[in-house]
Amino acid sequence: MFSISRIFGSRADPREARRPLWNAVVAAARAPHWYVEGGVPDTLDGRFDMISLILALVLHRIDDAPDQALAGVELTELFVNDMDGQMRQVGFGDMVVGKQVGRMVGALGGRLGAYRAPDGSDALKAALVRNLWRGVEPDAEALAHVMAATAKLRAALQAMPVEALVVADRLPE
Repeated sequence: MFSISRIFGSRADPREARRPLWNAVVAAARAPHWYVEGGVPDTLDGRFDMISLILALVLHRIDDAPDQALAGVELTELFVNDMDGQMRQVGFGDMVVGKQVGRMVGALGGRLGAYRAPDGSDALKAALVRNLWRGVEPDAEALAHVMAATAKLRAALQAMPVEALVVADRLPE
């Protein structure tokens, strides 16, 4: 029998299956060690930069399993939606939000490429300095902390099956 509720009923947003992973990315990016030991500025820009770093590492891992590509798309869409909401909450109007979110997505795209650099490499160091500290190199201990923490997270993600990662509610440590 045909049901009218099928026409007007609401379906669950499939991206919501990635919500726990998105929340885990944000939680990992807000870990105090990035800002205290790592010296990343605890500002709107600094938090965005950290979310972009963690998200890039997670998306790189998801890319290792082509059959999970949709999960990466859904996670990226949650990023876009969250950035849109954050911009509106800060007080940006409709005319500005689209441009700002577009810039954020572009920044994420650039970071996705830059953060593919091998751990410990000069290329990764340069990308981190450029993106996390806006080109001003922090003290050696802060930079060493962020480089080591990034390598540790990347290794932990590499050890985790992608099928488990895409449904995870926390990132490995």
